[in-house]
Amino acid sequence: MTVFPTLSDLLDNLHVVSIPMRVKFRGIMHREAALFEGPYGWGEFSPFLEYGPQEASAWLASGIEAAWEGFPEPLRSHVPVNATVPAVPRSDVVRVLENFDAHHTVKIKVAEHGQSLENDLARVAEVRKYLPEAALRIDANAGWSVPEAFDALQRLAEYNLQYAEQPVAGIEGLAELRSQLRAAGNPTLIAADESVRKATDPLEVARAGAADLLVIKAAPLGGVRNALRIVREAGMPAVISSALDTSVGLSAGVALAAALPELPFACGLGTGSLMTDDVAAHPLLPRSGALDVRKIEPDQGKLRVLAASEERRSAWVERIRAVHEVLVNNS
Repeated sequence: MTVFPTLSDLLDNLHVVSIPMRVKFRGIMHREAALFEGPYGWGEFSPFLEYGPQEASAWLASGIEAAWEGFPEPLRSHVPVNATVPAVPRSDVVRVLENFDAHHTVKIKVAEHGQSLENDLARVAEVRKYLPEAALRIDANAGWSVPEAFDALQRLAEYNLQYAEQPVAGIEGLAELRSQLRAAGNPTLIAADESVRKATDPLEVARAGAADLLVIKAAPLGGVRNALRIVREAGMPAVISSALDTSVGLSAGVALAAALPELPFACGLGTGSLMTDDVAAHPLLPRSGALDVRKIEPDQGKLRVLAASEERRSAWVERIRAVHEVLVNNS
């Protein structure tokens, strides 16, 4: 980071928003985010509430990069994106998909706490019925054990999944599952997400041969430039994804996807469709299955309408104080 802003720099033009969700996602019905403006534009800080200061510090570094450095030059003008189906009942699948203008590829959440494999199978089957030609991928968020994941992916093989994202926790678990699947003649690709963005060394997955591709998010990896470095050094195909961001945060993911030399998979950057509103007057929403590469400026009226309560704003201010201190100490 060539320019490191002070805490006052961040707080002087801070806006904390709370945006209603169309469906529950990660157990929440409102998405909170902190936005701030720097000399190059706007940045977003929106780690999920369970993340402590150390883990959240990469998210703040990403927002600072966007606002105080800007993004690398893009290599493409738009990026393909997938639709996302949360762990909703089968009866809600079509309603969710109707909110997306991105039906060539669909990511389906599975392994939700309190749900069964039968729920997952029904959800995937409904997506396939509605979109028979779409590429389907699942995301378990490390919710299965190795035996559970093996059983699930054997039963899901009939749907010809594009890949399974983080089916189990840990690099050793991914490697074991991948080996078992190949021994059984199951070609389902394994994608690593949490094992990259939550790892002390995000390149360990590649060295261990534990996955076929990487799911890369700009914010948890400290920003676009660091994410580009990780993809380059890993030497593996990458899917660029988001963490349920506003259009400000999504613009970092789009910038990352636009700067990659190769983009073999549709990106998980269409999640704005899961929210009822956005901070931008013209949000980053898919058109014909893709997002345009463009700079995002929040609309002042939207910032006022979507402003979080004073209590929640104060909580985010204190959070930024703690996380900024971690960044300063680590710099």
